[in-house]
Amino acid sequence: VILGAPVIAIPIFVRFGLYQSVVRYIGYKSLWSIGQAVILYGILWGLIGFMAAVEGIPRSVILINCILSLFVVGGSRMLARWLLTVDKGSSNTQKSNVIIYGAGSAGRQLSTALQLSAEYNHVAFVDDNTAKQGSTINNIPVESGNELSALIESQEVSEVLLALPSVSRKHRNEIIEILRPLPVYVRSLPSVSELAQGKVKIEDLREVSIKDLLGRELAEPNNELLKTKITDKAVMVTGAGGSIGSELCRQILFLKPKQLILFEINEFSLYQIEQELGNIGMPYVEIIPILGSVRDRGRVEKVCGYFGVQTIYHAAAYKHVPLVEFNNSEGVLNNIIGTKIVAEVAIAAKVETFVFISTDKAVRPTNTMGTTKRVAELVLQALAEMDHNTCFTMVRFGNVLGSSGSVIPLFKKQIKEGGPITVTHEDIVRYFMTIPEAVELVIQAGAMCDGGDVFVLDMGEPVRIYDLAVRMIQLSGLQVCDEANPGGDIEIKITGLRPGEKLYEELLVGDNTSETENPLIMRAKESMLHWDKLSGLVNELESASINSEHERVRELLLEVVPEFTPQCAIEDLLYDQ
Repeated sequence: VILGAPVIAIPIFVRFGLYQSVVRYIGYKSLWSIGQAVILYGILWGLIGFMAAVEGIPRSVILINCILSLFVVGGSRMLARWLLTVDKGSSNTQKSNVIIYGAGSAGRQLSTALQLSAEYNHVAFVDDNTAKQGSTINNIPVESGNELSALIESQEVSEVLLALPSVSRKHRNEIIEILRPLPVYVRSLPSVSELAQGKVKIEDLREVSIKDLLGRELAEPNNELLKTKITDKAVMVTGAGGSIGSELCRQILFLKPKQLILFEINEFSLYQIEQELGNIGMPYVEIIPILGSVRDRGRVEKVCGYFGVQTIYHAAAYKHVPLVEFNNSEGVLNNIIGTKIVAEVAIAAKVETFVFISTDKAVRPTNTMGTTKRVAELVLQALAEMDHNTCFTMVRFGNVLGSSGSVIPLFKKQIKEGGPITVTHEDIVRYFMTIPEAVELVIQAGAMCDGGDVFVLDMGEPVRIYDLAVRMIQLSGLQVCDEANPGGDIEIKITGLRPGEKLYEELLVGDNTSETENPLIMRAKESMLHWDKLSGLVNELESASINSEHERVRELLLEVVPEFTPQCAIEDLLYDQ
């Protein structure tokens, strides 16, 4: 019977996966599997022994055999796990002492992951729940938030890891504000939706995003509005490789269109977004990459006609303020004439919905880029008055975090290089919104169009760029170098306003707004020009831009948009020749 034990045990252990598990990462589930396998083995071994009528086997042997087998099989694996993971890496590797803020499920999983890390030494939990304070988790103390500063100093803590994936943005903001003046680097776990798999790894940690400091709760999206203009339809996104365009493509893909046409002039950007969407794995959605310019009427006509496009999201635009200021003719041709061409093709091809991505810089503009976007709005408003089946709508919002040309990536790069951080003016303020949030609202706004609507997104409170720079420095565990603190790490340098840049942006030309089904989307009623008056001016703008008549371009923009107050004299700018 003793010699037959392996014959009974090995098939059972194989069936329960004991030989497939990685010993280094063995956990509670693996121990439960070991327990089940050993108990089943012990029962079968005992039954076979009694059925074989082998003399001298007391009944207690079954229990003793199970206990010994459990200690040998389970204990040997736990010993091997300890030997493989203790002091992982090298003894001379200097570990960083860290505190985990949040002693909930995510915090406990993160602590377990840190035990396998060669970089981090977890010294304490911090939690606002008084019921947890004073206790220990895996022999690590849980302290109050009031003790945070003292803990950082006494334990020589270099990083605080936020394990608060489910707290409200307001509460997260309050915690970050407490951490901001402390000399530690702050990182956080992703949100609950991003942790859907239930796996917490060191790689999940990321820098605290400035979006956590915006202090605005997100409104729940209306799923019906999201699907209305997309599901089972042929959808085209122009500028599909850009910051907004690519995020539009990602969200549209999950709303299950029949076809998703990626229209982009930049070959590499088109390749990147096509590869990314293809790797998501939506076989029922046909993804069609199209190289082309919105200024090429023939190309746009063929694409819309061949694929029977039903919804267009027009995100193609030049948007970098100083560059468009120095290249005003190209700005006009791309932002105004390109929009006009795509809109006219949409009417001819009987496209159902045309959604134009606009900007807050179109309101009382001080630069050419904002003025071209305002003229494009006027073109679409005028076309919307005509007798056709296409519904035109415009969605206007401010800066998006992390987009190309945004201050956030620039500040991160400058901090990484040791400074200085460059800010154009100490009092300059901007509205900010995350790219996914903005795009989700754009899709919902597009579904509410009646024709010629201008929708404005609620961007929350404006953010002072200088304060943003200070926060980013502090959340990186560094100090601002200024007159009050000459020994600081990063200097903030004021460089002066760039051509066409103004201190603050606005979202409305007038005050005539109404609410919509989403509290973060407002419908604006604004002045417009009729097509019979506007078309001649747009044609003149096109002709002057093609001929690089920059002074004439400026004059025409002023005529079409009387609110345009240029900050730069025409003779002070260099232009494309």
